Amino acid sequence: MQRHPQILATGCYVPERVVTNAEVDALMGASTNEWLLANVGIRERHWMSPEQTTSDLIVEASKKALDRAGVDAKDLDLIIVSTDTPDYLSPSTSVVVQYKLGSSAGCYDVNSACAGWVTALDQGARYLMTEPSYRYILVAGGYGMSRFLDFSDKKTANLFADGAGAVVLGIGETPGFLGSNFLAVGEFHNALGIYTGGAFRPCTPENLAEFGSPKVEFVHKFPKTFNTEYWPKLMQGALDKGGLTFDDVDQFYFTQLNLRTIEFMMDLLKQPIEKTHWIMDKWGYTGSPCVAMALDDAIDHGKGPKPGETILFCASGGGISMASSVWKWTSK
Repeated sequence: MQRHPQILATGCYVPERVVTNAEVDALMGASTNEWLLANVGIRERHWMSPEQTTSDLIVEASKKALDRAGVDAKDLDLIIVSTDTPDYLSPSTSVVVQYKLGSSAGCYDVNSACAGWVTALDQGARYLMTEPSYRYILVAGGYGMSRFLDFSDKKTANLFADGAGAVVLGIGETPGFLGSNFLAVGEFHNALGIYTGGAFRPCTPENLAEFGSPKVEFVHKFPKTFNTEYWPKLMQGALDKGGLTFDDVDQFYFTQLNLRTIEFMMDLLKQPIEKTHWIMDKWGYTGSPCVAMALDDAIDHGKGPKPGETILFCASGGGISMASSVWKWTSK
């Protein structure tokens, strides 16, 4: 009998602390509020408290998803965590999440930068398709980039925020997962990231003196036409596996970095803007879990997908790594 992976429920979490553009401007010593609003769409974001860490954010989002799905953490068969701001360089953040949830599930991390959660979602679906003993998989992502901001860098410090998103996957009688597609352009692996702290540039006294503590940085620019060139074929590759077109998609969930990019993309695809949802205006850029957070927020505001509708995730980030996934919505 064919096993059909489905998204049973969603959850997201943002820390309590709200940080306005004016507060970030004061930290940077520069005025970027008007530019952010006009070109990106961000007006505020949330940062975690000193007592919180990435796993804490993920646990809160996961609890919400588990509660909505009616699934106990002890019944999970697998936990997949996407993050590029882990609690530790090693061990994985997923084992911390497993412990804090009170689960005994197997677990591992995925780091495909901001494409990581969609990548993890694909892996969760394929486990359910091929492993007869698995019933429930938690796919969660967390972003704690406020810990890696350099307030002397006006290109990054005003964009990034903290948050987490999660879904519980299960098996149903009708298809949920329809297909995924992945692309990468490795020549930009050294363009945007956190380049201190790993084996490439360990935190030796010499490196810390020259480069400072680990921080997110734009080393060199991406082509302005990158999303225009790659996103349509990234999404089309996923749609082709389900025998679908862009017109068949009821809701699009894009990487939540830039509202202008989302508006342009919907226009390029000849799709109404009502088919998408955004959160960067109030939550800033929350990395790999942002697409899950956008879906959860749409649901919370009565704008989420209806049973039988088709949703598409499109995410890209440092590397450059890209992932897209198409699902039939089956939850009520």
